[in-house]
Amino acid sequence: MFRTKRSVLVRRLWRSRAPGGEEEEEAAAGEAGAAAAAEARAHVCGGGRGCCPGKAGRGGRAAAGAEAELKALTHAVLKRLKERQLEGLLHAVESRGGARTPCLLLPAKADSRLGQHWYPLPVLLCKVFRWPDLRHCSEVKRLCCCESYGKAHPELVCCNPHHLSRLCELESPPPPYSRYPMDFLKPTDCPDSVPSSTETGGTNCLAPGGLSDSQVLQEPGDRSHWCVVAYWEEKTRVGRLYSVQEPSLDIFYDLPQGNGFCLGQLNSDNKSQLVQKVRSKIGYGIQLTKEVDGVWVYNRSSYPIFIKSATLDNPDSRTLLVHKVFPGFSIKAFDYEKAYSLQRPNDHEFMQQPWTGFTVQISFVKGWGQCYTRQFISSCPCWLEVIFNNR
Repeated sequence: MFRTKRSVLVRRLWRSRAPGGEEEEEAAAGEAGAAAAAEARAHVCGGGRGCCPGKAGRGGRAAAGAEAELKALTHAVLKRLKERQLEGLLHAVESRGGARTPCLLLPAKADSRLGQHWYPLPVLLCKVFRWPDLRHCSEVKRLCCCESYGKAHPELVCCNPHHLSRLCELESPPPPYSRYPMDFLKPTDCPDSVPSSTETGGTNCLAPGGLSDSQVLQEPGDRSHWCVVAYWEEKTRVGRLYSVQEPSLDIFYDLPQGNGFCLGQLNSDNKSQLVQKVRSKIGYGIQLTKEVDGVWVYNRSSYPIFIKSATLDNPDSRTLLVHKVFPGFSIKAFDYEKAYSLQRPNDHEFMQQPWTGFTVQISFVKGWGQCYTRQFISSCPCWLEVIFNNR
C-alpha cells in the first residue's frame, strides 16, 4: 500500500515526539499527588524535568488511553497542515532547533482539547515535541526570531515549537549552589584598569579593530555595542573580547547555520581532558538577547548552564545565588533598572569606569559553589563573562 508524502511526514513527526509523554499524561489522568510531590522536590530552574524517568506503573491503562488520545489529536492537527508546513516543522523538530526554520502560522483561536484541558495550538505542539509536562501558555516565552514575538492578539500565531522557550520561574528560588557577598558590586579603584573577572583578574588581549579591552569598554561616547563577551577556560581567557552590536547573539561551539560567536573557532592551548570534554558539550550553546525588559539567556544546548547575576536576586540580599538553567529554558539574566538601582546614587565615578554589577557569569555544563567541588567559577572548565555597557 502506497503512502502519500503527507502521511509519511506525519508519521515521522509523531515518531519524533518528546520522550516521557506517557508518564506525563498518566500523571494528568490521575496521579496529581505524585506529580505535586515531584514538583516539590524540584528546586532548580527547569522544574526538575527528567527527575524520575521511566516510572510507569499502576496507571498503565490510563496512560495508554491518554497516549492514544494525544496521538489522535496530534494527527488531526498535523493533517490540517500543508506539505511545506509539515516539512518545516519536521526540520525544526529533527534539528532540535539548530536549523533556521520558518514560522508555522496557524489560526490563533484554534484551541484543542486534551483530556480535561484546552490547549492553544502553540502549547499543544510544544507539549508534543518538547515538554510533555507543559500545562499553560504562561510557562513559555517566544524567541525574538519569531514573527509572533511581541504581538498581543494576532489572527495567526506561530506554532513552531522551537520558536518558543520554557520560562525559568524565580519566585521560589533554587537552592544555594553558591552564595557570594555583594561587596564585589563596588566599583574598582583604578579608572584605567581593564574590567576583570571577579575571580581571575583581567588580561590585556587585542579586541576587534585593534583596540585594547579597556578601549572597547571605555571609549567615550561609544554606544555602538551594548555588551562584550569574554570566553574563559578555567583561569585563562581564550581569544579576544567579542563586541555585540546586534540585539541577539548566538554563542555556540557547533551550530548548523550558526552566525555569531563560535567558540569552536578559537585557538585554545588547554590540553585538559575535562575542558575538551565540556567544550564539545557546548553544542548549540546559548542565545543572548537584549529585549525591552532586560537581557535574556536561552539555553539552546543539551546540557544545563549556570548563571550568576546581581539582578537575579533580592536587591536587599547580601549574597548572590547561582541559578541552574536546563536545556530549552530561558531566564532574564540581567535587568538594567535593577542594576542602576544597585549603584551608589552619589557616586560620580560610576559612569567613568566599569562596574561588576553590570556583569553576568555563565558556566557551561559544570556548576560551582557550595554544592560542588568547584567553589569559584574560575575552576569551571568553560565559562563566559558578559559585560554590559552601562552608558
